[in-house]
Amino acid sequence: MTKEVGQRRITIIGLGLIGGSIGLALKKAGLTGVQVVGHDRERASETQAERMGAIDKAEHNLPRAVQGAGMVIIATPVLAVREVMGQIAGDLAEGSLVTDTASTKAHVMAWAKELLPGHVSFVGGHPMAGKEDQGIANAEAELFRDKAYCICPSVAASEGAVKSVVGLAQLIGAEPMFIDPAEHDVYAAAVSHLPLMVASALFNLLRTSPSWPDMGLMASSGLKDTTRLASGDPRMAHDIWVTNREAVIHWLERMESELHRFRDILQDSRDEELLETFAKVQMDRDTLIKNPPKRTMAKTDAVQKGGEAVMDMLIGKMMADQLRKVQKIPELMSQPGEVPAADGAGTERRPSLAERVAEDIRRDLEKLEQKRARKEPDKGDH
Repeated sequence: MTKEVGQRRITIIGLGLIGGSIGLALKKAGLTGVQVVGHDRERASETQAERMGAIDKAEHNLPRAVQGAGMVIIATPVLAVREVMGQIAGDLAEGSLVTDTASTKAHVMAWAKELLPGHVSFVGGHPMAGKEDQGIANAEAELFRDKAYCICPSVAASEGAVKSVVGLAQLIGAEPMFIDPAEHDVYAAAVSHLPLMVASALFNLLRTSPSWPDMGLMASSGLKDTTRLASGDPRMAHDIWVTNREAVIHWLERMESELHRFRDILQDSRDEELLETFAKVQMDRDTLIKNPPKRTMAKTDAVQKGGEAVMDMLIGKMMADQLRKVQKIPELMSQPGEVPAADGAGTERRPSLAERVAEDIRRDLEKLEQKRARKEPDKGDH
């Protein structure tokens, strides 16, 4: 065990754009008494994350990084998630929470069921945010502001673990969205993975043309904006498509049909229909940009509730850990004694020190539960 046993700890594995931005957002939220530990396979990323203030401490030894952590966030490329789960499984604390940020969810949920121990909760996550500039140097605390944060709880995840991931999403400024893993992958393929593939295909088409030397001179903001996603991390793109193959193929075929429809309109000189199509697309896209779908929860309430949910999980785990430790200390396990009864008649049982400490911890846990209950509105209220 590490020296920080008992301290409230969140561990982020993978300190690139997403992991680094989560760290910065958590530190900006100002969770009192919470240590954010970071791990990355590149020591330079760990050093930079620490220097930027995205983490409190870097731990290059992966098992040590997760020991004692109440929450572990895996923010690596998709295919690396499985490897990380296998490496940390034996060092996860009982009752801890593991979540991820991977762009596909069905495979990740299956890996969690296969590899993670039964004494931890796994809740899949995917913040719908990013940019083509990758790496810790491009991390920013506001990356997730007003973005959807997809949440896919495992069947075995505790209610507290699910609330904690909702709280995490709110704490970093995102909008929690519960969704089935398979459904997530189909929708993400449409709005995220297909645009990435189309951008890559378009640029590859033009770049490999014999006329590229001249076309390249003409290329301006239109081409750069349309192919922006092609400048993203190649490994990330590879992992997304490999783990979401069928859904991406489905939307590629739909895209192919749509391109054929545009070609037919042009070929048949249906100019009025062409204008109507462009006008409708412009109107619909402008509406999405100016008035994106939003939840009605007030931002101040969201951040407050998010912080409380994360803190409640960490505090509850810390108390439970203390209770288990107390019960294992031989010096505290002496037999309960007998003391004179308060009314002077005979004697009464005196609890052992271990029992008294355990009772204090249980009372603290009960107070925490009562606090949670007071925050939750009556289900009958409207």
